[in-house]
Amino acid sequence: MIQFLVHEKADSVGVATVDIKAGESVKGLYMDTQQPIEVQANDDIPLGHKIAMVDHNADDAVIKYGHDIGRVVSSIQKGDHVHTQNLKTKRW
Repeated sequence: MIQFLVHEKADSVGVATVDIKAGESVKGLYMDTQQPIEVQANDDIPLGHKIAMVDHNADDAVIKYGHDIGRVVSSIQKGDHVHTQNLKTKRW
């Protein structure tokens, strides 16, 4: 079962298609290549929220759907929940 989707290979986050529990090894799919990917979830990740595909440092950009969606405000590890606690818009 696919538990998250990554729009394109260059994206640094995927989107949960089901609720994900911390500690689960979750299966995803790169939509552009149809290549499968597997990641260990470090946190609970609700349906529709982002899971990190790579490590991010503070001030890194997060790429989703091929676009820069914001700035990392605290380090993120591969498999972490990416949301308002560690990602902020660059607009403000």
